[in-house]
Amino acid sequence: MTAELVRGQNHTLPQTRLEIRVSAGSPVVAGATLGDERGTVRGAEWIAHPGSHRLPGLEVSRQAAADHRLAVDLDALPDAVHRVTVLLALPVGAGRPVRFGAVAAPFVAVTGLDGTEIATFTLTGLDTESAVSALELYRRQGVWKVRAVGQGYASGLAEMLADQGVAEAAELADSIQRAVASGLARSVAPPPPRAPEGERVRHPAGPAPSTGAGQPPGPPVPAPGPLGGGAPPPPATAAGGPIDYAHPRRQTSAPPPPPPTAPPAAPGQPAQPVAGDATGWSMDERLYNQVWDMFQDLARAVAAYRSAVDFAESRMDQELDRALSDPRSRIGGTGDRVREEARAKRDELTARAREALDRDLAQLAAESAVVEPALPASYAGWDNPVWHGYRVPMEIPMALRIGDLHLPERTDLRIPLLVRLPLERGIWVDSGRTASEASEAAAATDNGDQLRGLAMETAVALAARLLAVYPANEFSVHVIDPAGAAAGPLAPLVNSGALAGPPAVGAAGVSAVLAHLTRRVDLVQMALRAGAADSLPPDLDPGEQLLIVNDFPHGFDDRAVTQLRYLADEGPSVGVHLLMVADREDARAYGPVLDPLWRSLLRITPVADDHLADPWVGHAWTYESLRAPQGSRVLEQVLALVAAARRAGYR
Repeated sequence: MTAELVRGQNHTLPQTRLEIRVSAGSPVVAGATLGDERGTVRGAEWIAHPGSHRLPGLEVSRQAAADHRLAVDLDALPDAVHRVTVLLALPVGAGRPVRFGAVAAPFVAVTGLDGTEIATFTLTGLDTESAVSALELYRRQGVWKVRAVGQGYASGLAEMLADQGVAEAAELADSIQRAVASGLARSVAPPPPRAPEGERVRHPAGPAPSTGAGQPPGPPVPAPGPLGGGAPPPPATAAGGPIDYAHPRRQTSAPPPPPPTAPPAAPGQPAQPVAGDATGWSMDERLYNQVWDMFQDLARAVAAYRSAVDFAESRMDQELDRALSDPRSRIGGTGDRVREEARAKRDELTARAREALDRDLAQLAAESAVVEPALPASYAGWDNPVWHGYRVPMEIPMALRIGDLHLPERTDLRIPLLVRLPLERGIWVDSGRTASEASEAAAATDNGDQLRGLAMETAVALAARLLAVYPANEFSVHVIDPAGAAAGPLAPLVNSGALAGPPAVGAAGVSAVLAHLTRRVDLVQMALRAGAADSLPPDLDPGEQLLIVNDFPHGFDDRAVTQLRYLADEGPSVGVHLLMVADREDARAYGPVLDPLWRSLLRITPVADDHLADPWVGHAWTYESLRAPQGSRVLEQVLALVAAARRAGYR
């Protein structure tokens, strides 16, 4: 049972591996200090903050955000530590709140790794304070407890650190705020959405759909990562067994404002759909869960219809076999009558199944019509008006839309294909005809060069979306175009100045970019293994990196191919991602050398294609990429804002 604490109250902790979840009305900085048995913080190395986010047994977010998840392993703390104090502070900057009295009261929850809440505390009564000690975990007589503190500091973070005995508290507070303001770091990936008991959990578990390369297209739902991991582990591939479709559960709903409720439905009519009626800690999380629910609803409804049609056909065949097994029944009108009756029963069953399907599809279409306009920019298509009010965000969203999925039973009902951020694997945009042999759009594309151009446009649009949903200077894009053949599609990225550097051409350019990114992966991995993340070279960009490779494997020697495989395998865990634009048939020239690379990437196509396999219900989902409306300059306008924010961050 959850303990709802008031200021000064304590509660015994039943376990030592915990999450501390913070929900606030506006972005806040979250950190934690370690204290000895007298509560003294012995130095800066005992403080976890955005500039130094990981200590033994403790990990905090690396940026200001409205929601935080702090990971704590009390057994992994140094023996001298007897207290962990969770700190919250308002980030400094123009246009931001300067006191907690001007924002919603922060809510803090101590939970187990499965999401079960152990203790909660709402920090009420704050006014002029801009920093607050929210709660503390402390050890007494070998038992760990949590105490609600709620001690505010009007002079901010420096006063709070000084109160805990930190030497040079003002300098440390300034460095923390500078790290947040300059956007030097990424947040710890949030845990997956969890559905409360008794609330909207629509479907049973089952394996997730997979691409032709053995990868799932639906929103991945990883389990909470271990303490040392910044991102949750990737979902299992087809070779590793089935993938769990179900969301993990938590016992209680989140404290932020509850999801909107639909107006009461007329008697006998389905409830009117409402955007954000799924569960979650924020509107973005509720919309993410709702999109996932819609995907499962469509999969189940179509699976039920197809099963009913198959049953009707099978039943007709069985009845005909039984009735016509006697040769005497085949003479005269008996056989014709039996066939007519069997077909009539089949048609009746099929019609009833179609009626049920149409009812479900109509309800889903109504829900989609409500949800689509309410989506945030990271979930929205380029034609959504939300992009016309775009501003560079302060924090990373939980997911990104990379396309749409639909089934042939109703092609106008599109489900957004969302992938979690940070990306857990790279993407392969297939520019070959073999990727889309069954596609009418591909059949109409007679020119192979035109198909390759569409593939590169798809990659550019996807890179633009990634740049747009990350805070300024937290995401960089590099391009390898060995023959310089993609100048046209790359123009929006090049002309806006949003690229980290000009596209690399020729063998020397390919080698330089691959060497630069390989060095970054090596250095970050070594620093993490040594626990010395703060000792990275000053010229190393700590933001996420995306490498677009055009027309692979042309222009790549064996060494470059080996480096690409290394980046695909090791890059995502340290923020380096691949976006390949290539013809799978051309890549076959390398034989089995490239098979691991092919299998590790999520395959998409520039034209509509039904290559996404769904082993749970046996569907072949049709994928369509996202493109800006014809004649629209929304992509260029968004990239111009991204580039302006990038330049401002460097001044």
